[in-house]
Amino acid sequence: MRLVATEYLSLDGVFEEPGKWSFPFFNDEAGQFKWSELQASDALLLGRGTYEGFAAAWPTMTDTGEFGEKMNSMTKYVVSSTLDEVEWTGSRLVRGDVAEEVRKLKEEPGQDLLLSGSAQLFNTLMQENLIELYRFMVHPIVLGQGKRLFADGARERKLKLTGTRSFSSGIVILEYEPA
Repeated sequence: MRLVATEYLSLDGVFEEPGKWSFPFFNDEAGQFKWSELQASDALLLGRGTYEGFAAAWPTMTDTGEFGEKMNSMTKYVVSSTLDEVEWTGSRLVRGDVAEEVRKLKEEPGQDLLLSGSAQLFNTLMQENLIELYRFMVHPIVLGQGKRLFADGARERKLKLTGTRSFSSGIVILEYEPA
């Protein structure tokens, strides 16, 4: 599987709680894009915090159609050293050496392994050169505060732009591969 990191970002790099600021920009174009992204994925890779947010929301949402059905039924690998169990259908705990466990997952056949949110996990996997595609969904908003995706003190990482796309709402998709 190819590891794809997909992240909602503000113009100033905030990724925290996109549900609080991204909805005004989410339109049919963005919805179709996220559906295509999900269709190209066999599994999700989530850190504990993102997992807990998703697991609290997705199983109880109504009128989500095929998107919700896929989110609720697909395999979800949850990286956590504090959780003892994961209850959302299809969820599996990943423990131990995270980089090694993700390397093993990447060796599995199939479509994309989609990493969403999960800044600590994102930064760990970036430092280990395990992310094959970075997909940033940049929203036309400056938040001025909030958790930034890239950790302070992270080693320099050069990326090569491989694709762009923009939506009428002002969202810009930037796709990068490691240079």
